[in-house]
Amino acid sequence: MKSVKVSRVVEYVFFFGLLALSGYMVWLIMSPFLGALALSAIIVTICGPVHERIKARTPKQNKTAAALITTLLVLVIIIIPIILLSSLLVKEVVGFYTDLRSGQDFALSEVVTVVETRVQQFVPGYQIDISSQLSVAGEWLATHFGAIFAGTVSTIFTFILSILGSFYFFRDGKELMQILIKASPLPDQEDQVIFERMAKAVRAVATGTLLLAIIQGTLVAVGFWLFGVSRPILWGSVASLGALMPGIGTTIVTVPAVLYLFATGSSVMAGGLLLWSVLIVGLVDNLVGPYLIGRGNNMHPFVILISVLGGIALFGPLGFIVGPVISTLFFVLLEIYNQYIVKDIPVE
Repeated sequence: MKSVKVSRVVEYVFFFGLLALSGYMVWLIMSPFLGALALSAIIVTICGPVHERIKARTPKQNKTAAALITTLLVLVIIIIPIILLSSLLVKEVVGFYTDLRSGQDFALSEVVTVVETRVQQFVPGYQIDISSQLSVAGEWLATHFGAIFAGTVSTIFTFILSILGSFYFFRDGKELMQILIKASPLPDQEDQVIFERMAKAVRAVATGTLLLAIIQGTLVAVGFWLFGVSRPILWGSVASLGALMPGIGTTIVTVPAVLYLFATGSSVMAGGLLLWSVLIVGLVDNLVGPYLIGRGNNMHPFVILISVLGGIALFGPLGFIVGPVISTLFFVLLEIYNQYIVKDIPVE
């Protein structure tokens, strides 16, 4: 009897050792494509309800046809605009950084000089160097935004892989989820709760705070383009980050832009941009904001901001969404651990 137990232990050790080794090899194989697979999983999680509606209207609820239709919609509505805007953003970031380094951005240099002079009038002896700080910021943006687009072939391949992954996740996602649920040592009911809560939290963050920030940044970019401020896509992206800061918002970009237009003698344009910022961008923030943010999102705005910045540093432009989603998953798992698992741990 003892020899049988020892033999069984050896079998378990061999099996789990082989499982760990094969799992590590799979990780090595998959790791170069984690960004594309993460984007696919996020797209499918966010667009899941839309896919279910499409599937319900597909003849015989054909899974393949529904997945293909949803994937094509995602490609046209989400992926292609992201590629185009990101490419334009990278060009503007690199151009901005190059001009700062070479000193060719004379208008910006003038404004910076005026600001520095005014501040030193109120704080004598305080030395500031806004130009250097802007140069450092431009270098950071150029490095992290440009890295993902350094190789066009690599970028195109990443997005193609994301689209293919989205199609298969739309079509076979439920079967994959069932495999994960069965493999989990937790009760199936708790696993189901975990997946549902994570999906709800991801949708809340993506279609709440982040979507509002993107809308506001887009409107700021349109306003800058209409009223003659250079590099509207770059400043619209900065405005999106500012929109994640409570109490600051898009004013981090719009107020300096209005002052810049006044300082350069474009009073009409400055007035127009001021009205645009207050009436259009402000109206969206006050009317659309409470509706979007109130859709189950309980993640603190500061945590979202740090997640966005860290995500951009780690994943490039995709980090704007990937970073907050990863943080959301962590906090949801932590909350579920406190609610469903801690109470089941026996206390000695």
